[in-house]
Amino acid sequence: MSKQYNDYLSEHISNVKKAFYWLVNHGIVSISDCPTISSHDASKYDIHEYNAYDEYFYGSGKNFDEFNLAWLHHIHHNSHHWQYWVLINDEDGIGPLEMPKSDAIEMICDWWSFSFKTGNLYMIFDWYEKHKNGIILHFNTRNYIENILNKIRKELNKNAEINRP
Repeated sequence: MSKQYNDYLSEHISNVKKAFYWLVNHGIVSISDCPTISSHDASKYDIHEYNAYDEYFYGSGKNFDEFNLAWLHHIHHNSHHWQYWVLINDEDGIGPLEMPKSDAIEMICDWWSFSFKTGNLYMIFDWYEKHKNGIILHFNTRNYIENILNKIRKELNKNAEINRP
């Protein structure tokens, strides 16, 4: 167990919750829209994930296979990851299923948590633009997520106008 990884996890989970409560406080979602936010990333403390993540990010970084297994465990046990909702079929190839709104909200908060870490709340928009073509989402889920992101941008811009000298 490393203090660095524990500190990272604590900060990340705190920032996910900050992102969620920002959405709630700005009227974008309601508190009941995401009941799982309080247990965000709990599986990272699981034996199937913790040591591999810790070693990969704060150790030698050479246990790529173990990290990949931990990541696979994580996305299969945390429905707020888009990969959880991608179905790989023998006949039809890859297809996304629609995510429940609560998972989509938690996913946005997960992404946005890194903006809270840097203090640049606009960072999520560049991140999403850079990665959106690789993120496999159901049409309705993508529309929902982009609608939330647009509301975030609008609210940030409105607050920037208010706070401008």
